[in-house]
Amino acid sequence: MSDDLLIAKINHGFDHLDADGDGLLTERDHVLMGHSVARSLGHQEGSEAEAVIVRAYLTIWHDLHLAGRRARTEAITREQFIASTAALADDPDAAREVLGALAAAFLAVADTDRSGTVDAGEFFVFQRGHFAGLCRDEADEAFRRLDRDGDGRLSAAEFSAALVEYWTSRDPEAPGNWWTGKPPHAL
Repeated sequence: MSDDLLIAKINHGFDHLDADGDGLLTERDHVLMGHSVARSLGHQEGSEAEAVIVRAYLTIWHDLHLAGRRARTEAITREQFIASTAALADDPDAAREVLGALAAAFLAVADTDRSGTVDAGEFFVFQRGHFAGLCRDEADEAFRRLDRDGDGRLSAAEFSAALVEYWTSRDPEAPGNWWTGKPPHAL
């Protein structure tokens, strides 16, 4: 299969991870994402709940994005991000390890009622914090596709599978392509 879909998804993801729009992925972007997700979840600016979310995003920056990079790396270019993320598609064990850790961090933020699962409402407000233009109808359609067992909740396994599949699958029919709302090939 062609890498076009995979690269389109990674580019789409980078566009939203680069919260300040400067073309680089940095610690500042992770702070801004943390603030955005906290706002979307209804947390007040300066609150402890917001601080917890920002710390989670800083952990993602330090433990995932900077892992394996040279000391004192302060920014990741789009090209570097695409290359390192696309490489995960050919290393399923590394993908499960790296992206599974990301999914666990995201699940801890998205699961606001601490049920161990994410319902459609939690999914929408969490994802809206990353994808400001995401409307409820698109989020609900994505959720239905990601909820593989149809029980109205994303289990930790479904949540992780969706995120891993989004960042690694070349299959245009993969449910995980809907992680951000409509997949890039459906826009």
